[in-house]
Amino acid sequence: MPYARNLSGVEIRGNAKTWWGKAHNTYERGTEPDVGAVISFRATNGMPLGHVAVVSDIVTDREIIVNHANWHRNKVSLKMGVKDVSKHNDWTLVRVESLPGQYGKFYPVNGFIYPNVDG
Repeated sequence: MPYARNLSGVEIRGNAKTWWGKAHNTYERGTEPDVGAVISFRATNGMPLGHVAVVSDIVTDREIIVNHANWHRNKVSLKMGVKDVSKHNDWTLVRVESLPGQYGKFYPVNGFIYPNVDG
């Protein structure tokens, strides 16, 4: 989580599974990807602490590029694709590019946490 916090400026601490709830009333949250936003993955049996990644680019309305830490244990992964595979194109279910060109299983997503922007 320190990697995502430092990269995005979203100052939330604790396990990734708690970020979505902690962002309420502090950060804007939504279902549209935006460069610099944090994508918040829900906790699952295979990923009990959840996961967070930072959007670095938007490829299409259903594909983004992220940077994140610990998708592969103790490593930072840069420029990994994430595809929206949700039924309603609302980013509630995604597949992550674990190896170049290879997308893994399905992961549920809470949504995106947008960093505060000073006006």
